[in-house]
Amino acid sequence: MPPPSLSSSISRHHQAPAEIEGQALRTSNFLRQVIEKDLATGTYAQRQWGGGPGDAAFHDAGQPDPAKIRTRFPPEPNGYLHVGHAKSICLNFGLARDYGGVCHMRFDDTNPEKEEKEYVDSILDAVQWLGFNWESNFNGKQESHLYYASNYFDFMYRAAEYLITAGHAYVDEQTAEDMRINRGDFGKPGVDSPFRSRSPEENLARFREMRDGKLADGAAVLRAKIDMASPNINLRDPAIYRIRRATHHNTGDAWCIYPMYTFAHPIEDALEQITHSIATLEFEDQRPFYDWLLERLCEGGLLKAPPPRQYEFARLNLTYVITSKRKLAQLVNEKKVSGWDDPRMPTIVGLRRRGYTPEAIQLFAERIGVTKSDSWIDYSTLDGCLREDLENKAHRGMAVLDPVKLVLTNWAEVFGSDGYTEDCTQPALPHSTIAEGQTPPPDRVFKIGKDVWIEREDFEEVPPKGYKRLFPGNVVRLKGGYVIECTGCAKDAEGKVTEVHAKVIPGTKSGTPGADSVKAKAAITWVGNADGVSAEVRLYDRLFTDPQPDAGGKNFLDALNPDSLKVVTAVVEPSLAAAKPDQKFQFERHGYFVADRADHGVGGKVVFNRVTGLKGFVAQSQSAELVASRHE
Repeated sequence: MPPPSLSSSISRHHQAPAEIEGQALRTSNFLRQVIEKDLATGTYAQRQWGGGPGDAAFHDAGQPDPAKIRTRFPPEPNGYLHVGHAKSICLNFGLARDYGGVCHMRFDDTNPEKEEKEYVDSILDAVQWLGFNWESNFNGKQESHLYYASNYFDFMYRAAEYLITAGHAYVDEQTAEDMRINRGDFGKPGVDSPFRSRSPEENLARFREMRDGKLADGAAVLRAKIDMASPNINLRDPAIYRIRRATHHNTGDAWCIYPMYTFAHPIEDALEQITHSIATLEFEDQRPFYDWLLERLCEGGLLKAPPPRQYEFARLNLTYVITSKRKLAQLVNEKKVSGWDDPRMPTIVGLRRRGYTPEAIQLFAERIGVTKSDSWIDYSTLDGCLREDLENKAHRGMAVLDPVKLVLTNWAEVFGSDGYTEDCTQPALPHSTIAEGQTPPPDRVFKIGKDVWIEREDFEEVPPKGYKRLFPGNVVRLKGGYVIECTGCAKDAEGKVTEVHAKVIPGTKSGTPGADSVKAKAAITWVGNADGVSAEVRLYDRLFTDPQPDAGGKNFLDALNPDSLKVVTAVVEPSLAAAKPDQKFQFERHGYFVADRADHGVGGKVVFNRVTGLKGFVAQSQSAELVASRHE
């Protein structure tokens, strides 16, 4: 039985990039031009849709297809999706959305040895999280378009038998090494297999013996009969079926022969009536076989014409990232990272845990565009999209990442008691970020008292030139609180500052009539000792120091960044301590942070991950180095 479809209740959609920005962001590209031309000329206007995947007869009995186009996102469930897949998801689902079509969610699960249900579940979750689903609703009829290539095995076998009887395929029993040698190379044509001249009847009988388990694994393959002298090596009688005794996650042990990807994929597209099959550039050389196969099956009446067309675009090459599933698995298996969802990983689960938003990734996919030529995208582009998205969403808060105590030595003299505290308030979002008509969130409330925590870097006993924060005799404001005058510090036996001392200047509290009575040279962030909460803050940086860590045959492990994670014990204001897992904030002056979706709140722990700095990677790196040096 096929795996069950997800409930039709799946309908959550995030805003499209254009809605995020409040203006049309979608720019034309060659894929949009192809689709618009096909729509204008009615290339697929006469298609029938049988209500699901099927052969020519099935669709002939259906209704005119209500979807103007059909695209598909067809991952193999053999690993976790990464940021490159996110681009493809946004592209395929986005084009279907924009042109009144449907995008099918299809698993290319034709390789039983590498595929697992765990990956199926993670992929479905990733697509939904990014803001897309595979439901359609035309004229009040809702359909789910969640499909599995393994459900088409019966048709694929039927198609293979047709190719054999039509003289377009044969069973080859050469060894794998002989086939490799006889295939030739770019400078030498291939050599016909000695089994190529078998009659269709002989080939059909032998293929059925393969199906029935009478031949050992690797003893034979079914090959398409095309042209062993073709300059395109992919047309030199490619293998289309192999013997593989392995239990499949969906079909179990029903089959001991399995179709090759290059054979299965075009058939899957055709059965699903895909109009525009969008692939990355490495499949460009396979397109002639894609077209050849569908032409033969349409000639035989098995599939509907016109068949799908394949179009290729450049895959995402992002600096400081690797996207090879094998290499990502190596990082996990060798425990270079904590798992597939490690916030340093480019997997979608890793990006999500790091704190990236679906809206930011959609905006990123739109911004980098679609081309037919390879290029490298700087990682800062993704961070820039995130900052744009979070600027008007992420509530502000103060956190001290490298705390040292500031003692207001005249507190009791001014307020009558060392234990006296006052409430301070600051907006959760700056007024400039709140859209007209939007209700601003409640102000943050936090307490100031005799002792507060400040950043260690905010005090210098002997200040460098241009330094405006705390040093003896200087006047600064505690943001949202009072103006203070620094008087000195206390040190331990090694000369390390253990306390900074200052006097509070009465009547200067922010928001009061006397707030501007004393001019402060700077305002610094702080957290009160009275209500500050200890937090674990994970300062993530790029996983690799090389912008192209595996290019040119380099060993990517040599480029691992030893400082890609620094963990510090910080103090945060109470509004941050009350965060829910996955909630994003802007820590004032430090950058954007997220309450860790796995660890925050567990056992009462407060855990935040740094997503990105306020001004980009350089600022992040310097911040990490600074905090590290302060803790050494």
